[in-house]
Amino acid sequence: MARITGSTGARSETCQSDTDPQDPFSVEQRAKAKFSMKRAQTDPTGHEVPRTPATEDDLYLTAPINLWHDAIPLGNGLMGGLLWGGHNSLRLSLDRGDLWDERTTGESAWWQKHPWRSLEDDGDPWSQYYEGATPTKLPAGFLELTLDQGETIRSFELSLAAAEGTATLSDGTAARAFFSANEPVAMLRIPGNPPQAVRLRPAGTTEECGETGPQSGGAVAALGHPPADLGQTDDMQWYVQEAADGFRYCACVATQRAAGETWLAVAITTTHDCAPGEDLLALAKSRCRDALRRGYAEIFADHVAWWREFWDRSSIEVPEPHIRRAHRFARYLYGAGSRQGAPPMPLQGVWTADNGGLPPWKGDYHNDLNTQLTYMAYQEAGNFESGLSYLEFLWKLAPTFRRFARDFYGTDGLATPGVMSLSGQPLGGWGQYSMSPTMSAWNAHLFYLHWRYTGDDSFLTDRAYPWCSEVGRCLRELLKPDAEGVLVLPRSSSPEIFDNGPLAWLRPNSNYDLMCLRTLFLSLSEMAEAQNLTSDASSWVRAAAELGDFHAAADGELLLDACTLLRESHRHLSHLIGIYPFNLITIDGDAQDQERIRASLAAWDELGTGEWCGYTWGWMSCLRARTGDAEQAVRHLDVFTRAFVSRNGFHLNGDQSGEGFSNFTYQPFTLEGNFAAMQAVQELLLQSWSPTPGVRDTEVIRLFPAVPWRWHDASFRDLRAEGGHRVSAKRKNNSTVWFKVVAGKDGLVRIRDNFDGRAPRWATADVRKVGRDFEVRLSKGDVLEATLAAPAQLPPEPSDAAPPVVVGVVGNSLERAR
Repeated sequence: MARITGSTGARSETCQSDTDPQDPFSVEQRAKAKFSMKRAQTDPTGHEVPRTPATEDDLYLTAPINLWHDAIPLGNGLMGGLLWGGHNSLRLSLDRGDLWDERTTGESAWWQKHPWRSLEDDGDPWSQYYEGATPTKLPAGFLELTLDQGETIRSFELSLAAAEGTATLSDGTAARAFFSANEPVAMLRIPGNPPQAVRLRPAGTTEECGETGPQSGGAVAALGHPPADLGQTDDMQWYVQEAADGFRYCACVATQRAAGETWLAVAITTTHDCAPGEDLLALAKSRCRDALRRGYAEIFADHVAWWREFWDRSSIEVPEPHIRRAHRFARYLYGAGSRQGAPPMPLQGVWTADNGGLPPWKGDYHNDLNTQLTYMAYQEAGNFESGLSYLEFLWKLAPTFRRFARDFYGTDGLATPGVMSLSGQPLGGWGQYSMSPTMSAWNAHLFYLHWRYTGDDSFLTDRAYPWCSEVGRCLRELLKPDAEGVLVLPRSSSPEIFDNGPLAWLRPNSNYDLMCLRTLFLSLSEMAEAQNLTSDASSWVRAAAELGDFHAAADGELLLDACTLLRESHRHLSHLIGIYPFNLITIDGDAQDQERIRASLAAWDELGTGEWCGYTWGWMSCLRARTGDAEQAVRHLDVFTRAFVSRNGFHLNGDQSGEGFSNFTYQPFTLEGNFAAMQAVQELLLQSWSPTPGVRDTEVIRLFPAVPWRWHDASFRDLRAEGGHRVSAKRKNNSTVWFKVVAGKDGLVRIRDNFDGRAPRWATADVRKVGRDFEVRLSKGDVLEATLAAPAQLPPEPSDAAPPVVVGVVGNSLERAR
């Protein structure tokens, strides 16, 4: 492939300043004179809404950076890199999304020999297959530059708007790097005298290994690959690595002196790029030479234009800089790490560990929450091309998933393994979850949401309904009526509860399985109805009804299964998934729904957060926002951004604060926590879910539905709502003062009246009040706009207002003001 595909009033004193010392994105006296592409539009109230991140939201880190997971992340979806180092050594760790060793551990196609139906209830023959080194994601190696004698690196910075990393040197100049958004190359620009040394090295040639323990994948050398074939000329270095099963990859760097600077172009090619007879080394050399011929500035200009379009899709403004930056950083990771036409992001995306070892948890695709949370936030931001990376990946693997459904579950249709490789093969692990059939239903939910947020009926007909209905077929065949006529699976579980012991096999159906099944069947009913497939729609509604009710205690607390209460702190919100993200139990529901929400959350609070990971805090923030609990939503988001991120903002699974938010204090990096926190911010600002899941076109737009008291002013531009609508709004003195909806389809638009008795002044005729909502019928592209009188003063602070989280003793993982 020659080009990367895809387009892309009074304030509370509790709010943080832009030099917040606890914010990993800021430090005192941060550099201001950086590349800026800030553009803005002005809404009718005179409020300027930035379209691209301003320089104060850039990532700024003092040198040295000594760990790969603290580095400056760069990428173009296909390739990725980490910029780090110190003194006069600059390192660019290299990665590419399709670098995998797919060899199985032990017998091949082991899932055919140990099918799901043949399993004894207390058995698990599948864990052993996860113990070996492979299958695993592979790092690509690294480029190391020894800068001119006398130069030292003072700081590193990431421009979010330009997706460019810089290393500021002691003489005030800066080395720069970016991964082209349009071409499959990375480019570097080194000022002044040429580097003393340029070294391109394969993965595993370093003695540095910063992490040990059960999360580390082990040394690259354990894979048994032959030594890489290294070569060089005066202006070029390369290596070609033979991996396994005929897979080969190549890294190449070319250098050129121009205008008193050194330019470098880096390419990574694989056998996937090459036509029969084409040489991957020749291709890598050609890409590097072409990039240097065009020059840094020309390729950078095209790159900047791509990123301008990416950021232009939407924007948000909230008054706490550390939360605003966490949102923008995660959104940046979508643009840098997930691109239509490239492999989707696994656990670490295109930023695989550079420590001489293999990535934590094999860097694989965990479908028991990780992939689903990773792809949960792009819809509302409007960056749909990033999400299509994962959906197209699942679509293309449908034949593999059909074979897995047939060989392992003994059904028609398709099923995604709970833990899988790039090729879609199951990796095993804790079998109750890694081999669970309902993980496929959660993946199907992403197809459904993409349709709902784009309003793209072609996607519905050509992709969403065909793929999801095959998942439905597999699961429907597994379900059998029990003595009461309720459809149940042969066996059931709830992700990660009771680890890998016999107790992890719950009484069918667990609430988690039941909620996954019901949301799938109701979504299929809605999708079928939208295509006038009335027979299909009726069949799916009937299947959902035959699952029976959710399991709850007498006080309403949701159980793990029909008889098991959760009585230990738990990291996975498995049996609450019907509240969020599936929206089966809602605050708009009946008294039973309200009781179940109240009792379940009270029980979770009582159990504490000792066994939570970082992603738990982001997910719980989303859930609290969906239930209207703004203060707890912002508290959970606050803790995540304070305690569970590395210096650069990457989600680290353990608590880095020393404050005891969790018993986990380890440092494996995975991406899903970043995106859960991004979605949490969006859930605070805009929601559009239906109070009647499964019923077509019943979404309700809710403006600022869960904004905490201390966020007195906030705004957003062009966030997406279900139905494909684009929504913009402004909040002042804790109240909505302006909003605009651009209709994404023909039909009825509903807006919840949460305006405290203030009447909107509509710029559109025929808006009427129906119950709790305003309704108007619009055609696609029509604009609905209104203003409301701004309150003269802030409302009183509520008794449950969440104070900002203050972290006292911060470890080396968080950047501190100097």
